[in-house]
Amino acid sequence: MHILIVSRTQIPVVTYGGTERVIWDLGRNLVELGHKVTYLVNSGSHCDFAGVININEQIDLRHQLPPNIDVVHFHFCPEFDLDHDFEFPYVYTEHGNSVDRPQLPLNAVFLSHNHAQRHGSNQYVHNGLDWRQYGPVDFDQERNHLHFLGKAAWRVKNVAGAIDVALKAGREMSVLGGDRLNIKRGFRYTFSRRVTFHGMVGGETKFKLLNSSIGLIFPVRWHEPFGLAVIESLYFGCAVFGTPYGALPEIVSPVCGTLANSADALVHAIKTQRVDRRECHMRAVELFSSQIMCKNYLAKYDEVTSGSQLNSQSPQLLAGFKDLPWSG
Repeated sequence: MHILIVSRTQIPVVTYGGTERVIWDLGRNLVELGHKVTYLVNSGSHCDFAGVININEQIDLRHQLPPNIDVVHFHFCPEFDLDHDFEFPYVYTEHGNSVDRPQLPLNAVFLSHNHAQRHGSNQYVHNGLDWRQYGPVDFDQERNHLHFLGKAAWRVKNVAGAIDVALKAGREMSVLGGDRLNIKRGFRYTFSRRVTFHGMVGGETKFKLLNSSIGLIFPVRWHEPFGLAVIESLYFGCAVFGTPYGALPEIVSPVCGTLANSADALVHAIKTQRVDRRECHMRAVELFSSQIMCKNYLAKYDEVTSGSQLNSQSPQLLAGFKDLPWSG
């Protein structure tokens, strides 16, 4: 099968990366299974295992498709109507909460059961990562700090709540994905020197910080569509202390952490809960690998290339998804 993966991102990912990391690992696994992959992505992209076409913003996307493709996998919603103005079998992955789009394409796939359900659908594929790229985990290393991982500038990520939890628990805090001075969030400056900001980090720097962390504090105030930060943390044997919103209850089992919308409850869990690092690691490896994600997407590709539609009606966001309760 020849799969075209279309995304308005640049590959490969260098630092944080969300969609970029997912489509990279998906493509690599498809190729390893014997399929042909071409990426239609932003200028500056390159790849050593698949073909790359740079998106030309001056030309209709439909005129930039390579020959002999079997299915097109969109990771953003194009300007044209996929159900009426596109002739190829396609799958569309919704990576966010589709507040700006009243209706999504019929072959929309979501990132979790919760994500799909909130759009009136039952079609989802959990994100997965290629853990071979992350290296070994040192389960015996001494761990003294907690961490936050994500785009701290996004208010829904609630980095302020994460910092408060860590300080109340009497722990050092590493913030991966943010800076001490955050003007985007209305001029917030974190004074405590028990909190270290690392900016947008990736690669070995990120791996080292996660491999020395007790756990992830993730008190998001929205329905998280999935949460790559959560599975990355689990892979490194970190417990997860977050809110029970969106996909988090699907990812974090009770033996791997605590979910609550109260800072006091999370502080209590950090102080008292004993989490087996290997249990956390195996949950990520066994349930959220790119190999599993790849096989699940292949099943969706087979459906659409056989002429089936994934949803009987156009999915749409059914209710609010942010400003969810948090007791600091």
